[in-house]
Amino acid sequence: MADSNVSYNPLPDGERPRPTRRRSIVLVLSGLLVVGFLVALVSDNGSIAPANVIDNDNNNNNVNDNAKNGLNDVSSSSSKEPERLRPFTSASSAGVSEKSNRRFGARTASYPWTNNMLSWQRTAFHFQPQKNWMNGPVFYKGWYHLFYQYNPNGAIWGDIVWGHAVSKDLIHWYHLPLAMVADQWYDIMGVWTGSATILPDGKVMMLYTGSTNESVQVQNLAYPADPSDPLLIKWVKYPGNPVLVPPPGIGAKDFRDPTTAWLTSEGKWRIAIGSRINRTGITFVYDTKDFINYELLRGVLHGVPNTGMWECVDFYPVSTTGEHGLDTSHNGPGVKHVVKASMDDDRHDYYAIGTYHEKNVTWVPDNPEIDVGIGIRYDYGLFYASKTFYDQNKKRRVLWGWIGESDSEIADVKKGWASLQGIPRTVALDTKTGSNLLQWPVEEVDSLRLTSKEFKKIELKPGSVMPLDVGSATQLDIVAEFELDKEALEKTAESNVEFSCSSSEGSAERGALGPFGLLVLADDSLSEQTPVYFYVAKGKDGSLKTYFCTDQSRSSEANDVNKSKYGSFVPVLEGEKFSMRVLVDHSIVEGFAQGGRTTITSRVYPTKAIYGAARVFLFNNATGASVTSSLKAWQMNSAFIRPYPDDDDDERHSGAEPTHEVRGSKTKYLGNLLTSSLLFLNARNNFL
Repeated sequence: MADSNVSYNPLPDGERPRPTRRRSIVLVLSGLLVVGFLVALVSDNGSIAPANVIDNDNNNNNVNDNAKNGLNDVSSSSSKEPERLRPFTSASSAGVSEKSNRRFGARTASYPWTNNMLSWQRTAFHFQPQKNWMNGPVFYKGWYHLFYQYNPNGAIWGDIVWGHAVSKDLIHWYHLPLAMVADQWYDIMGVWTGSATILPDGKVMMLYTGSTNESVQVQNLAYPADPSDPLLIKWVKYPGNPVLVPPPGIGAKDFRDPTTAWLTSEGKWRIAIGSRINRTGITFVYDTKDFINYELLRGVLHGVPNTGMWECVDFYPVSTTGEHGLDTSHNGPGVKHVVKASMDDDRHDYYAIGTYHEKNVTWVPDNPEIDVGIGIRYDYGLFYASKTFYDQNKKRRVLWGWIGESDSEIADVKKGWASLQGIPRTVALDTKTGSNLLQWPVEEVDSLRLTSKEFKKIELKPGSVMPLDVGSATQLDIVAEFELDKEALEKTAESNVEFSCSSSEGSAERGALGPFGLLVLADDSLSEQTPVYFYVAKGKDGSLKTYFCTDQSRSSEANDVNKSKYGSFVPVLEGEKFSMRVLVDHSIVEGFAQGGRTTITSRVYPTKAIYGAARVFLFNNATGASVTSSLKAWQMNSAFIRPYPDDDDDERHSGAEPTHEVRGSKTKYLGNLLTSSLLFLNARNNFL
């Protein structure tokens, strides 16, 4: 435990390291940019056979009963390529931890990855750094800002500083210079998670966790050097940092990740910070008037025994009367509050919905059986260290999550980058269940949709697999619905057998009412495949319980990648069809079931189902029921994610303040460059 008399002294002047500097980036001329796009277009599609075009007058609503009727295991393969369905014409202590190859066993040999395989893994429409390793969003003066933990020196965990990127639409991004580097005694061991608060007068206050020269976690304040700069390029660290140190009795490494502040009825700002007391995860609460001086309030906002350290805590209101988002300070009738924490023990993000009592500074869950850390997760795959922000521009709450790698560190070093951000999601209370949040890709994702292919009322007999002719299958947005045969549903015997996505045999485990769903990133022989599916169990009382799962067990022939099976229960209400949306972007697959009640994010690393060899299939591996499916699949464009024009790098590092004329010119330049880029992408769409 930490000594309450710990002295926080800066390093001697002679030992202070120089700030990390970012290499200057050369701006490519627009003509070369267009050429680069065309080269990428040709190389991406060169190995893909043209999509088959069908005659509107030759639509088959049902699969030929004999085509795949005898296929009992979706892993079965055939040397003869099956006929494709043709469409109708009408997604450690720092808040994130280092990765070790030991997860695969000390004797596991690294797979012989080729550059071709590794190059394919880089995503096209998810945000990730230009290189190396990554992990408080905010909307300010017309720009979305993403600040993220980043290692500028390698594709592994370490040397953590803050990267910075801006966007007009949460999809197309510009990399800006590093926002904050580890150059002070109070953050020399790492600039870790933080949160931004926008005050009523428009000022921005950024609180962040720093790891001191003695590896003590402290909270620090930073603010923009020029509040009139919409790009927020230069930041100033408060000279009196740290503003908060661990309370007496709290471990030096158990005090991190301040939340966005919310305004109380007394006019004070209130924040929460994650910690633990023995094995009980807790959130401390502080009040402040100026973000410099703080009062530690008695008790804790909330705590749950046997959940361990809580990090990256989030606290925000949700409306009980609509899908619109609420400002973090909103409280009163028609409001519930969400407490979310990232569990350091199991590396998952849990949330619960409850009631916030401002006067006694407590939050009470609606259902203690699904409390924080023991109940519902944001995502049942790889999704961690998440953070929401209120988007006052569109009156919505947006969730960002960090998606790590699940391959080997050796592979990360070889490809030169690791990890990314999930697709930003809107978050709202599911007013139908009252216990779930609904997470859904922000509407801007739809702008990346290119050509689509639609399939209607496809009947899948028990044990069948059906290939879908969707063209290139590495960048897709798929929306699908499924209906079980009602007669078979009624005849299915009741059972008390429990099902679990993670402990089952995956999509190969056959039950009377499942599994059924999609196989993505599959090759023709199905030797590599990633099933995203539903499994329905019928209980003793005749009630149905539905599970949403992703099976990575056959996602790759490589031996040094994670092949877990993910998933959980998903509520399916009376009258609802089984519905899913699946975003495929090279090595990331994101699934959203029942409008986002349950979500799963996976990282997959196929060796054969890449580029033009990737396929999509429908499947029904149930033993006792047919399934009817309708779906629509869109090809997805690549996002425009490019460097910031870094022409005054020397001026910034020299400490000189850029002039307003220069700053205004740059902002205008970025806007014009983004507009030109989007026009080009639209032209590319027409070309496709």
